[in-house]
Amino acid sequence: MNIFISAGEPSGDLHGSNLAKALLARNPTIQLFGFGGSKMRDANCKLIYPLADFAVMGLYQALKAYPQFKRILKLAIDHFLQCRPDVLVLIDYPGFHWHLADAAKKMGIPVIYFVPPQIWAWASWRVKKMRRLTDLVLCNFPFEEKWFKQNNVPAKLIGHPFYDQILKQKLDKAFIADQKSKPGLVIGILPGSRNQEVAMNFESLFKAANLLNQKHPETRFLVAAFSEAHKTIILDKIKNSNLPIEVHTGKTPEIMNIAYACASVSGSVSLELLCAQTPSVIIFQTSPIMSIVASTLKNIPYITLVNLLAEKELFPEQFGYYCKSKWAFNHLSEWVKFPEKREALAKELGVLKSLIMSGGASEKGAFEIIEFIEKRKAQAAIAA
Repeated sequence: MNIFISAGEPSGDLHGSNLAKALLARNPTIQLFGFGGSKMRDANCKLIYPLADFAVMGLYQALKAYPQFKRILKLAIDHFLQCRPDVLVLIDYPGFHWHLADAAKKMGIPVIYFVPPQIWAWASWRVKKMRRLTDLVLCNFPFEEKWFKQNNVPAKLIGHPFYDQILKQKLDKAFIADQKSKPGLVIGILPGSRNQEVAMNFESLFKAANLLNQKHPETRFLVAAFSEAHKTIILDKIKNSNLPIEVHTGKTPEIMNIAYACASVSGSVSLELLCAQTPSVIIFQTSPIMSIVASTLKNIPYITLVNLLAEKELFPEQFGYYCKSKWAFNHLSEWVKFPEKREALAKELGVLKSLIMSGGASEKGAFEIIEFIEKRKAQAAIAA
């Protein structure tokens, strides 16, 4: 059995690695190839190209990277010709993955989406592509499965693989104890995992932190940097500040659990914040053009997954181009000034967490993928 897994960003690399482990646990003879990152490589998936290290955001960046994407696509096609996979498994990352799926389908290779793009949220007309280019969508949320089925796309609910990672996390107790021994009310700052997210959002988060500290001097701040490169960039931005602020890499779960509240960039990180039951404000700043385009294509009332799951705004959120520092400060200040409001929200998060957060998505996904391949092979044998 030969499976090609493709992930185009760090979160996809994480999900791909957990899926790879689950597939090999079910069948150690499976051959895994793909696009991804170091986590997938460590999970015994042979990388054809480190696509997760080439993650881009926005129309301009995508157009700029087009020649490189063409070369990466050719690498996949060449591999398909030399070592034809039984199935192509895609993880999020629409755009490039549409082209990869199209190439696979033209070669008669079936396509399964594991962690599908949120086309129910943005530009829902893309469901036509999903219907044409995929054989099965493994859905992360109940409303997602319902939406795909209503649009005649084969879909099965497996839950979100991010839950697996969250529930298995082992926190650094020494780090937590050290931080708790320090005075001050901890506010977490989560500037995102992509370079462009940090570039577009950190300044607003930093300004909000300064405003908050001016009004509430008892606050101090912990920044969760995704990588050492991000840490270097952030340290440079804050080097002349007197704000009580620290920057740490690889301590995002710990910071969420220590924090009284957080200010975060939108993304799957909101599910981690839900697990930690930490009240948070969510922002997502982008370029003026992307802000206009996204607002036009947006089909849903919220951009934050937790709010969509709750069907109301638990995490205050703002999307767009303009600086959101004052807005974020106002919400954070309200929670600091009125702890009972913060506690009430934390309890609501706990209720939602108990309703929706269960593990096993990677194992369920592995089962569905293997069963799909086996059924397809059985049907081919009967037809022959």
